[in-house]
Amino acid sequence: MRLINIGFGNMVSSTRLLAIVSPESAPIKRIVQEARDRGMLIDATYGRRTRAVIVMDTDHVILSAIQPETIAGRFGGRAVTPEEEEEEAPCEER
Repeated sequence: MRLINIGFGNMVSSTRLLAIVSPESAPIKRIVQEARDRGMLIDATYGRRTRAVIVMDTDHVILSAIQPETIAGRFGGRAVTPEEEEEEAPCEER
């Protein structure tokens, strides 16, 4: 089993992952709402804007604050650039 970092130290199993998609389209918004209604939504954004929706084979839907391309790159073993690492840096409290 291989784990993929989806931001802020959160990991998902690569063997359970079905899709990594952008949250912008209406069908994906419906999938997220239906998962929320069923209690199968996991919000791993830490209060940030959702940039990726991860669909698992267990019917769980996971929200991530990093770009789908970044997660896919981690899945494929590509090195993450410093700019991508900054995307998931925790925000400072004011």
